[in-house]
Amino acid sequence: MSHDAVLREVAVRDVVLGKEVTIYQPANIYGCTLGDRVFIGPFVEIQKNARIGAGTRVQSHSFICEDVQIGNDCFIGHGVTFANDLFKEGAPNADSSQWLTIRIGDNVSIGSGATILAAEICSGSVIGAGSVVVKSIVEKGVYAGNPAKLLRKLP
Repeated sequence: MSHDAVLREVAVRDVVLGKEVTIYQPANIYGCTLGDRVFIGPFVEIQKNARIGAGTRVQSHSFICEDVQIGNDCFIGHGVTFANDLFKEGAPNADSSQWLTIRIGDNVSIGSGATILAAEICSGSVIGAGSVVVKSIVEKGVYAGNPAKLLRKLP
């Protein structure tokens, strides 16, 4: 190994944990808040200032970036990616004040492999597997596709 190499271990650090939280290792979770009865599968990263509401399940290989707020009793499928730096200037922006704050309501289900690039998904919505959400979802329904479109409204 090179003398210039820096190895960092995955860890759960600086996390506010609710009661009865389950985290499967390896996971890289830091500077965030996990509510009561949250379940986190293996190979998940949750970054600083994220908040995961009570009773929410995050399945394996998902990435929840900085400033994502997920409500209560949500389901985040395998390999779901949240991205809030939208490369507005054509490159990554190191200034996090320019990034979106993503808000997911309560009782939202997001299918495996979905990508969330929008500021909001309202409570009770369902996002199909593999979908790419590029616009805020403000009407409760089932959405799928790339870009995600309303398939049907939900009561």
